[in-house]
Amino acid sequence: MSDYIRQHAVKIDYKLGESWIILNEIEQSIKKKIEAVGTPLKDWNIKINRGILTGLNEAFIISKEKRDELIKADPKSAEIIRPILRGRDIKKNSYEFANIYVITAYKGINKIIKKEYPAIYLHLKKYEKKLRQRGQVEGKPGKPGSNQHHWTELDNNVSLEKLDDFSKPKIFWSDISTSSNFVLINDEIYINNTAYMITDIHPNAVYILNSRIMNWYFSKICSDLGNSSRYFKQYVELLPLPHNADIYNDLSSENTDSKLSAFYQFTSEEYKKIK
Repeated sequence: MSDYIRQHAVKIDYKLGESWIILNEIEQSIKKKIEAVGTPLKDWNIKINRGILTGLNEAFIISKEKRDELIKADPKSAEIIRPILRGRDIKKNSYEFANIYVITAYKGINKIIKKEYPAIYLHLKKYEKKLRQRGQVEGKPGKPGSNQHHWTELDNNVSLEKLDDFSKPKIFWSDISTSSNFVLINDEIYINNTAYMITDIHPNAVYILNSRIMNWYFSKICSDLGNSSRYFKQYVELLPLPHNADIYNDLSSENTDSKLSAFYQFTSEEYKKIK
């Protein structure tokens, strides 16, 4: 056994207090090359946020039929009803819309909702008792705090500023997946709390995030669930994407891996290992 260990041992470098992984020499070389010319997303001037948390989906997440009913009763209802995706709806470079919508009852809407959106107010009123039982609702005994919200509002104090981000070009991804599933969406579509989004980033970054190379790298830094991984923000923001703007030109789902391989100066053996 001692002879076997001496023959197959590998040296690894890691910093005290940081996570580490045992890789063979070629894998270490690949990882170092990616990190040498990439910048972790957490150090970019971008936004990475989780989707909307309602605290009571049955009140705020509605079907197309309910949406149509509310708009028919009051056409202004359409102003604060938007399509929403769940993590399971997000695929690699695509998504499947399940015909469900969210009532975007932002922080502060309680001051106008009864007058400006009466049909929606009456809909939420049916769930008032349950809505008042949520953890950070104003007036709930034993739950003081400045971040409390009104019972007619979404659970995580969604501001108008955060809602504005959903109208920008954005990259969505699911937090549980068997591989990288990122999609670029330009339309005003929302996500729930089983997905995340990136805004203020080059749109072609989605191809790098979906590449075999980043998928390989992610598997070396994230927690594993056996047949899937947790694509939590804390791991995705560690992905070291190239900060060189030139590489993002003319990228596509077909040519990204080959362009990245040349950019990182992988040997044929290293690229073969990733594939």
